[in-house]
Amino acid sequence: MAKKSVAGFRDKTTTTGRSHTKVIKMVKSPETGAYSFKEEMVLNDHVKDYFK
Repeated sequence: MAKKSVAGFRDKTTTTGRSHTKVIKMVKSPETGAYSFKEEMVLNDHVKDYFK
């Protein structure tokens, strides 16, 4: 069974450390038509904008 490692993205100005969210978006390649996944760390305020 594979192990997952989790990186901590803690904002130095806040003590909560929950200001970022890992988002995964499915993107279709224009050349082949195959789907791939794009992962990014974005601020909580920008999650809805990321998926538009």
